[in-house]
Amino acid sequence: MFDLIIIGGSAAATTAGIYAARRNLNFKIITKDFGGEVATSGEIANWPGIIKTDGIALAQQFRAHLDSYKVEIEEGVEVERITKMPDGTFCITTKTGAGLKMAAEKLTDSQEAPKVKYDYTTRAVLVTTGVHPRELNVPGEKEFRNKGVSYCTTCDGPLFKGKIVATIGGGNSALESALMLADIASKVYVINKNPEFKGDQVLIDNLKTKQNVEIIYDANTSEILGQEFVTGLKYTDKNGAAQEIKSEGIFIHIGMIPNSGLVPPEVEKNKFYEIVVNKNCETNIPGLYAAGDVTDVPFKQIVIAAGQGCVALLSAVQYLNRQT
Repeated sequence: MFDLIIIGGSAAATTAGIYAARRNLNFKIITKDFGGEVATSGEIANWPGIIKTDGIALAQQFRAHLDSYKVEIEEGVEVERITKMPDGTFCITTKTGAGLKMAAEKLTDSQEAPKVKYDYTTRAVLVTTGVHPRELNVPGEKEFRNKGVSYCTTCDGPLFKGKIVATIGGGNSALESALMLADIASKVYVINKNPEFKGDQVLIDNLKTKQNVEIIYDANTSEILGQEFVTGLKYTDKNGAAQEIKSEGIFIHIGMIPNSGLVPPEVEKNKFYEIVVNKNCETNIPGLYAAGDVTDVPFKQIVIAAGQGCVALLSAVQYLNRQT
């Protein structure tokens, strides 16, 4: 039985892990992929104490800090659900663990059941699972994923050196994507469904100075084209006319969806499926906490997620002390 299990592996989980280690809690971190959305970020210039870095480097520093405290991190494991038990504790079931259970149920009496390695019980839980990219849901998107369609410019942008590419979106993520691609690709189309951008003005101004960038406003992507790999896309312009451009890479940055499906159904969420928390990062279920972008915090920033991780952990410590 753990005191606490932290689910997720980015800024909020890192801060919580550091504080949990310093409080000598019996805990572990479970994460599908350490670094999360931080690792996919481009240039980061607003992390206190570091004038300029990038997402991969910052994620590596997070990991090194946790390693310095010998924090146990179960990586490559995706939590399927959190269950509140009648005695007030929690059961954590992972997709791996659930699969092993199903396999065990199919065995005959003479066969040896496999060990379920990835199921846990804990007195408290902190959910820091973040978000995942929103999809366009247009023809060709799923077919050409990882065949020219990408949701991570930092990860895949360098593969398109000297090629024609397109970024779809109108916020900071799309702007940062386009700026990065402008230094790599020969031509960058920016497909924005709105008449103007919704991101930071400094990014907009910077993008407009790039000679190899063409911005297309009021454009709704209708289809991604390709054969074996992406060859282009179709969109509808502001007059309703169908248009087509050639592109070997398409980077989709149209927002994020919270990874909140693992929490018990009785956990309160808002209309965006974000987990509702109070100022102490408590959910409406005692012992269950949430921090970072998966919550209804109004601004999705790395530094805010890190701060929430601290708040959530200290709140969890108070909860655990009251249960002793």
